[in-house]
Amino acid sequence: MNALRHEFDLAEATMLPPLGQEPTRAPGPLVEDLGARWEALHDAAEAVAQLAQLGHEAAGGAIASLPERAAHAESWRCEAVVNGIDDLALVMQTGLRALIAAADQGRDTTAAALTLWREFHVARQAICAFVEPELHTA
Repeated sequence: MNALRHEFDLAEATMLPPLGQEPTRAPGPLVEDLGARWEALHDAAEAVAQLAQLGHEAAGGAIASLPERAAHAESWRCEAVVNGIDDLALVMQTGLRALIAAADQGRDTTAAALTLWREFHVARQAICAFVEPELHTA
C-alpha cells in the first residue's frame, strides 16, 4: 500500500487560544509603545497645524488617554488602534513631506495643510471609536 507521509515540524507553530478566550498580553510595554506612537502622530499634526496657520490644539481627556485605554481593550480593538495609528502616521508623514517641499519652493501651503489637518481629525476620531464605539455613534 502506498500511503502518503508528511513530516510536520510544529516547533515554531503559533498556538491560538480557545474560541472566546482572549490571549494574555502585558499592557505595560504596549502602553509605552502606543503612547510614543500617539505622541509622534500629534507632533506631526502640530507641524501641519502650523503650516495651516492654526493655533495649538491641547489634546486632553479621551484623546490623551487613548494608549492606556487601547492597551486594556479587547485584543482585536487594540490591534485595530495600532493599525489605525500606523496608517495615519504614514499619511501624515507623506503629507507633511509634501507640504514642507512645497513651502521650501515658496508656495502657499495653507489650503493643503488645512485639508490634511481635517483628514487627521476625522481619522483620529475613527481610531478613538475602536476603543469606545458607543461614545462615537450618531
